[in-house]
Amino acid sequence: MDSLLEGAVKFMEDGFLEHEELFKSLQHAQDPHTLFISCVDSRVVPNLITNCLPGELFMVRNIANIVPPYRVSSEFLATTSAIEYALEVLNIKNIIICGHSDCGGCAALYQDESKFKNTPNVRNWIKLIEPIKHEVLKFTSDDPAKMAWLTERLNVINSIENILTYPNVKSEHEAGRLEIYGWHYIIETGEIFSYDLKSKTFKLLAVRQDKHE
Repeated sequence: MDSLLEGAVKFMEDGFLEHEELFKSLQHAQDPHTLFISCVDSRVVPNLITNCLPGELFMVRNIANIVPPYRVSSEFLATTSAIEYALEVLNIKNIIICGHSDCGGCAALYQDESKFKNTPNVRNWIKLIEPIKHEVLKFTSDDPAKMAWLTERLNVINSIENILTYPNVKSEHEAGRLEIYGWHYIIETGEIFSYDLKSKTFKLLAVRQDKHE
């Protein structure tokens, strides 16, 4: 805890001053351009991996970066309400759903029920992506690394499909006013693979050449 307190003091003395004008401009309102949905894993730091400043990303974080299918209910409100707010109030232009390597939430799909004795809410949450487990086992069951990789990527694809069941997301996307991206972030290399909705494949992110011509 001491390191956190020291970090907070250092921010007030140094970090804040570096971006003082930016923070002043943000004191009464935010205008983020992107809704960033990621895992709560401490190794995934959205602002760091996107090189974004405060005010650019509106973030939703949950175990395994899951987007539940759309429905009006009292369940999963932290995620669903944030998606609604991002579209209807903030008018964001992009959605990024970011999965990552070594995802404990995805790995939990293959754990015995007894492992969830003290974490029933985690189990109920992970059940949302139970169908992915059955898809993965059709392809492989004897290669843990391949199973993890495939589960993490199918989970990103599943969340893309689910977020498109939200009426406001679907209409904005079809009108060309909203872009949707699925990422798979590799912790040990820093690589980010982006899902191509047309080819249905993950490709290593690269800077668009037309941006520099």
